[in-house]
Amino acid sequence: MKTENMPKIELHVHLDGSVRPETIMELLPNTKEEDIKGASENLKDYLKKFDIPLKIMQTKENLERIAKELAEDLKKDNVIYAEIRFAPMKHLEEGLTPNEVVDSVLNGLKKVDIKTNLILCLMRGADFSSNLEVVNLALKYLDNGVCGLDLAGDESTYKTRDYKEFFEIAKDNDIPFTIHAGEAAGVESINAAIDMGAKRIGHGISCLEDKDTLKRIIDEKIVLEVCPTSNTHTGAVLKYQKHPIYNLYKKGVLVTVNTDNRTVSDITLTKEYSKLIENFGILKEAFINMNKTAIKNSFLKQMEKADLLEKYEEIENNTLE
Repeated sequence: MKTENMPKIELHVHLDGSVRPETIMELLPNTKEEDIKGASENLKDYLKKFDIPLKIMQTKENLERIAKELAEDLKKDNVIYAEIRFAPMKHLEEGLTPNEVVDSVLNGLKKVDIKTNLILCLMRGADFSSNLEVVNLALKYLDNGVCGLDLAGDESTYKTRDYKEFFEIAKDNDIPFTIHAGEAAGVESINAAIDMGAKRIGHGISCLEDKDTLKRIIDEKIVLEVCPTSNTHTGAVLKYQKHPIYNLYKKGVLVTVNTDNRTVSDITLTKEYSKLIENFGILKEAFINMNKTAIKNSFLKQMEKADLLEKYEEIENNTLE
């Protein structure tokens, strides 16, 4: 099975975790590759690797360039739709406004012929007004390049339930959202995210620790945005061979495959698919099911989902083994 030829959907990829290494090293010449790539002992240490790319993501020109390059990389990976997430409030250090940040990223994405949308991240640990600004940004740009919200950051330190108020506003304004949960924190964070209305969970793999939570995910058709290589790099899973993704899939969980951070974890979806085949013997049919799950549970409008599903099936039918 040639994984590079398979059409793919990416629902969980971070812009700042996917800056081309050569771009970082060009703009920050003293950077070493190990400073921006590789495994960490835990999520908190893993998140430190974002400090370097963020240094160069403070101007319109660089944001536009980095967004364009990610879109090019996704297209090369045969991704036909991607929801790219980032935290706009982390790009204001050199005087940009939040609107200018979002506009710059959208301008970069528009330069490449690939269907994309942005998910704007609220950050755990950020002050209330900063996160409220992100909700307002999402409302302003909804259906104009932005498709939803996320809650990201150090979930072991900052409890998911503490951010309920922002997602109440999102629900009141019909803004779709996903929440990072069940990676560095246990099932409590997953249940909190579902209680708050999340239909998609970023990672969520700790659900296997509790049969009631697992049953809830299956019964309520909660979608997991699973990122296997990244999970090994944050210490959420000790080694790739022990990753629960295929076990979750076989139990009936709605699973999607994602990269999370293409640069930090040195991964593409093509490579991720190959690793899943090599380690678990996952068949092509399972990847097709996972991609269709991703389309049906994307933050696109229903008509767009139908069109994308048709496009996916057309490409898949023409893909040679």
